[in-house]
Amino acid sequence: MRNQVGSVQIEVEGPAAALDQFLGELQSEAPTLSRIEDVSWLPIPSLGERKFQIKSSDGAAAAQVFVSPDAATCPDCLAELFDPSDRRYRHPFINCTNCGPRLTVIQGAPYDRERTTMGRFAMCAACRAEYEDPAGRRFHAQPIACRDCGPRLELLRSDGQPAGPGDPIVQFAAAILRGQIGALKGVGGFHLVCNAADQRAVGELRRRKHRDEKPFAIMVRDVVAAAALCEIGPAERSLLESWRRPIVLLRKRGGDAVALVSEAVAPGNPSLGVVLPYTPLHHLLLAAVGEIPLVMTSGNRSDEPIAYLNADARERLAGIADIFLLHDRDIHVRCDDSVTRIVPQQAGAGQELPLRRSRGYAPQPIRLPLDCPRPVLAVGGQFKGTFALGRERQAFISHHMGDLDHLDAYRAFERDIRLYEELFEMRPAAIVHDLHPDYMSTQYALRRATDEGIRRLAVQHHHAHLASCMAEHGLDEPMIGVTFDGTGFGPEEQMAGQTAGQSGGEPTIWGGEFLVGDYRGFHRAAHLRPVGMPGGDKAAREPWRMAASHLIDAGGDLSALAARIPAAELRAVRSMLARRFRTPLTSSAGRLFDAVASIAGVRDRASYEGQAAMQLEWLASELPAESSYHFDIEATAASATGNQPPPMVIDTRPLIRAVADDAARGVAANRIARQFHSTMAEVIGAVCERIRGRAGLSAVALSGGVFMNALLTAEAERRLSAARFRVYRHRLVPPNDGGLCLGQIAIAAAALAVADGKSEE
Repeated sequence: MRNQVGSVQIEVEGPAAALDQFLGELQSEAPTLSRIEDVSWLPIPSLGERKFQIKSSDGAAAAQVFVSPDAATCPDCLAELFDPSDRRYRHPFINCTNCGPRLTVIQGAPYDRERTTMGRFAMCAACRAEYEDPAGRRFHAQPIACRDCGPRLELLRSDGQPAGPGDPIVQFAAAILRGQIGALKGVGGFHLVCNAADQRAVGELRRRKHRDEKPFAIMVRDVVAAAALCEIGPAERSLLESWRRPIVLLRKRGGDAVALVSEAVAPGNPSLGVVLPYTPLHHLLLAAVGEIPLVMTSGNRSDEPIAYLNADARERLAGIADIFLLHDRDIHVRCDDSVTRIVPQQAGAGQELPLRRSRGYAPQPIRLPLDCPRPVLAVGGQFKGTFALGRERQAFISHHMGDLDHLDAYRAFERDIRLYEELFEMRPAAIVHDLHPDYMSTQYALRRATDEGIRRLAVQHHHAHLASCMAEHGLDEPMIGVTFDGTGFGPEEQMAGQTAGQSGGEPTIWGGEFLVGDYRGFHRAAHLRPVGMPGGDKAAREPWRMAASHLIDAGGDLSALAARIPAAELRAVRSMLARRFRTPLTSSAGRLFDAVASIAGVRDRASYEGQAAMQLEWLASELPAESSYHFDIEATAASATGNQPPPMVIDTRPLIRAVADDAARGVAANRIARQFHSTMAEVIGAVCERIRGRAGLSAVALSGGVFMNALLTAEAERRLSAARFRVYRHRLVPPNDGGLCLGQIAIAAAALAVADGKSEE
């Protein structure tokens, strides 16, 4: 047997029946972390071999490269970790071929020890024997180590001085139980840790980290402890205990369970983000603190990239952490925790909906539905940054990079693109980006395409969302794409101000779109009525601005806001809307959610992205389905584009007037929120039915950040399924901008195939 770049070559000999059995079991009893894309075989002359051998990797072979995600500690290693008779008892870096670091330690391909950050640790005789034993669980486990030859823990005070003698894990746990805040080096970066039941400690962590209300994740020792705090179904349990170990959003239990976790962990939120231990160090720490749940949040300030280098962490986290638990196994690839949830289905236990695809998932490839004829780099968008490399039928999607408007995040983005290209031995022949000219990812693409003379493709934001959902389902057919998000540039022809209802030459920012198309093109079939977005991006942080815009557009007054918003601010926004000063038009569904949240008195100002819309979802989830508010679907006065009819416009003015009337009458916010969600699901269903009448299409893809809303996603799917649509929603990549790069790759693959075909002609 030999590892080649991206494949495994096996030579086996024996009777024909035994070889047939071997081929079957190779796939049916494959190792936990293996992913078999294809098996091919051919007969060769028998050599009469009797011994099993693994030959040196062939690094020169030209083939696909695959890099594994990091995997949580397996049951066998966990048993050894707590077995006093085992030589790796309480060894915080225990691993085997079924678990341990992969992506975060790899420095080059193929994946052998000398090309990982473990290469500088020389194996002792005992570890070497296990590494070379084909019958053992650690046969060629590249990060193998023990106490005698592996990495070491170090406990430091906030001033950088050693914390004193004793077991570092026990001392760290004691500090956490005393109410201190710790910085813990994990597999992909640092976490900030405190006692989740300690209101003072959680509050102090918020103050130091500058994170006012955004929820923290918690870590508990096992699924039993998680079930004591939250409602857990079979699908949630499977995710929690999987080798990927993501953070899973779970609904909080009431009663005595409330007292086990401080309200400050997830203020006002009916859910908790829960993760189980996924490294030996985590297991040892959770055992040391007993039944206490721990806040386990990213080691950074506000929205900075997570710290992953010891020296950088000591500098950046010095004003936050009281104590640091470090180790000397270097992290080569920074990798945040993944976040996911389960959304109910028409039938079955529910389906995974990724919110952030990172550790445990990246860079596992997603199979493309069409061939990518040349290597392509897709750079995604500006927020929730990810990039992807595409080649042949594979798209390798990066870990979560964060928002690229932060300089450190952008520098990491540039560095990790080069790293992935090196790891996957892929130099792009084309680079694809979003239409938005101010995105840092777009500017990167422009510079690199110019500097290196490679082809560049610009892809409209919502087209990429549609293509992303199609690609992960392996579809290649014309579809209806319901793409609801915050904001995204429309096509270049829309930038001249051609959208119905728009004055002047201002651009319309899209975000509430019904598209019809495939990878090769699309047209806008319908959209929400555009309204002004006073202050541009500032409106996303101050939902009352969108409330004012929608109320004025609907012919109402601002009395619903006057009691909470200073009169001078209301006058300024009214003037901005009247003069169209710094007020682009937007059809954004995300901004519509913000407006309704403010009109209903839920939230006027947001301390983090999407807060108002999330609170609206939380409130709506408290009640059963309601009848919908009224809305209209209108044809526009705009002329047709090509052979396509002009887009329909969903008139939101009746909806806004009804919401304002309910708020004025004192209708409870949760009732308004519930009826609004039912309305949006009804809008989706009604518009898709009209599009089907025009275009004859019955397949619908739901994509865009608004579909992180589990209630809306489930209701829209039910409504569409009842109308006999085939409904597709995300299950492999996030519906938000973290999934854009997959759609960009698929669109680029289709464009390159067409271009190559023309060049051959």
